Amino acid sequence: MSLEERGRSTKSQNKRILILGVGNLLLSDEGVGVHVAQKMMEMDLPPEVQIVEGGTDGFGLMHVLLEADRVILVDAVKGGGPPGSIYRFEVADCPPFPDIFKTSVHQISILEVINLSGLIGSTPPTTVIGVEPECLEMGMDLSPEIEAKIPKVIQLVKEEVAGTLAHLSKEGAGEVSQT
Repeated sequence: MSLEERGRSTKSQNKRILILGVGNLLLSDEGVGVHVAQKMMEMDLPPEVQIVEGGTDGFGLMHVLLEADRVILVDAVKGGGPPGSIYRFEVADCPPFPDIFKTSVHQISILEVINLSGLIGSTPPTTVIGVEPECLEMGMDLSPEIEAKIPKVIQLVKEEVAGTLAHLSKEGAGEVSQT
């Protein structure tokens, strides 16, 4: 399935906010970002929002990143906390190429793709909502602990969207800056 098929179309030609769920669905909790994106695709969201299941596409996500003015990335993050811990941080505050986002030693991480987007166009302000995984073994189902966190993650993503839209309304139709 192509990214175009996986992205939820919106009514607006000017998609400003990208919700990007990434991860490997075959490794249980590693796929939490994709599970969140799938659930959010069923929701009624503002027309400025585009949702994409990024999976493990790496460089294949470059074009959707370059079209976004703001990115909210949902992924499994090994932050050292107990399973189910939820993290929120700005990509701009991270070292350029950490290993925490890698889904394979053979592919480029999503954080590297975001940072490299600045070489081609501009790097959109990006907030990561991450969930500490419990299980990274083969399996397509989330562990119960992580499944139970999905509503909270969705709430946090919606708060980020609302904050961005409020910021946009204050700026008028100008550029989106980091909130």
